Amino acid sequence: MRRVLLSFFLLCGSMPLCAEVHLPHLLSDHAVLQRDKPVRIWGWARSGEQVTVNFHNQNLSATADPYGQWEAWLAPEAAGGPYTLTVKGDATASPLTRTDILMGDVWIASGQSNMEMPLQGFNAATPVKDQEKEIAAANHPRIRLLLQKKRPSAVPLTDTEDTWVVCTPDTAKTFSAVAYFFGRAVSDQEKVPVGLIDTTWGGTPAQAWLSTAGAAYINMPIVSINGAETVTEQGRVSAIKAEWAAQDAADKATGRAAITHPPLADRNNSWTPASLYNGMIAPYTKYAIRGAIWYQGEQDQPLAVAPFYQRIFTGMIQDWRRQWAQGDFPFLFVQLSSWGSNTPDGWSTVRDAQRRTLSLGNTGMAVTLDVGHPTNIHPADKQTVGARLAAAAFSVSYGSHAEGSSPMFVQATTEQKTTAEPKAVRAWFSHAEGLAPKTGAVTGFEIAGADRKYVPAEARVEVVNGQQTVVASAASVASPVYIRYGWTPVVTGFLYNRAGFPLGTFTSEP
Repeated sequence: MRRVLLSFFLLCGSMPLCAEVHLPHLLSDHAVLQRDKPVRIWGWARSGEQVTVNFHNQNLSATADPYGQWEAWLAPEAAGGPYTLTVKGDATASPLTRTDILMGDVWIASGQSNMEMPLQGFNAATPVKDQEKEIAAANHPRIRLLLQKKRPSAVPLTDTEDTWVVCTPDTAKTFSAVAYFFGRAVSDQEKVPVGLIDTTWGGTPAQAWLSTAGAAYINMPIVSINGAETVTEQGRVSAIKAEWAAQDAADKATGRAAITHPPLADRNNSWTPASLYNGMIAPYTKYAIRGAIWYQGEQDQPLAVAPFYQRIFTGMIQDWRRQWAQGDFPFLFVQLSSWGSNTPDGWSTVRDAQRRTLSLGNTGMAVTLDVGHPTNIHPADKQTVGARLAAAAFSVSYGSHAEGSSPMFVQATTEQKTTAEPKAVRAWFSHAEGLAPKTGAVTGFEIAGADRKYVPAEARVEVVNGQQTVVASAASVASPVYIRYGWTPVVTGFLYNRAGFPLGTFTSEP
């Protein structure tokens, strides 16, 4: 209750005692409201004030509670519009009117820099593929965009200053490229308006996107993002400043031009547990949505952090679902791409943790190993990422019978066909119809005995009773137990199913 009151007073700080009826900025002109679901309309007014809500053919009323908060629920409506929303209080001189509102599907797009990366790219060194052509073609009146400003908070906020805009080349170019390509695919196939909420912050850990209540629910350990050298927030800042000082000294000694360093204040609190949930997710939890798409994990690769990722990420999805109170809505995410990380085990551990998160219902994973870049953590091909997330959405959320998943590891068994052959490990998969490499041999597999010392394996695809499998062996492993694939930061050998989706990183270890 204390947090609710604090958020309320912060909101009312710019209002004259909240005497006039107000709506959250989220309910703005050009908004998309979620089709086929009850939709909450809410806001603030004088305590006890009677509020009327008119939308399309619906007329509702509500009464502001002692804290000045009110809400009313629209009955589910089919896709359509544009419509007008009108809200009026009995003590308000004139009604609030919001126009050009569509009924469609609303998707939250969140995570760190690979989701944040805009359609115009970050800079010349990190472009989006075909960005000029894509920006010029980004005229989609039925797609609406809301770009959330970066804003950490110590308490859950109830409002955001950001509002909806129509998708045009000018608005799309600064919006998440992955989210845009995802939304475009959904709108094209489903023939419905789509609303995309881009709430992202590059270089941020998963724990910052988890609420305080969610962290308590899973008894989450608070882990240092950069390991032992940065145990405290101030320690992290000091370590970065020390690196910069050493770089400056080296530049001066060699006569190179000095570098201007950006302002540094511990990433502006973006690494603080719950800070980004409070400031950039909480304002949306009353808003009806279709689901969420997520691209994050790069910041959680250090070996001090990576082993906790599955626990934190799984807990975050469950936390968001509790906070929205709209059931187990679809949550679709990207498995980390290929990149030359200096912590290969951590990078691969996060990838495998993402795969294991599929144990939650109504989840889907886009595998992107084959569209990564060995030296650029921000690969340019965001079209493929968006398309694979959309394919997962069609399967998980829209009832499509087309294959929407990469091959997924199910089980490993050991075998020896003849005494003359080495013992082998066989991996079994789902979603693996037509499993095969595009070219060349099957590579990227390793096996290990009970000692978990992995070595590269000779592998081949075999069909067993109609099921695609991979069988792997190595002369140096007499009694293999475990098999894994893609356990290197940069993966170069790929297996695809018939639908063209690649196998992702996995290990058979429990």
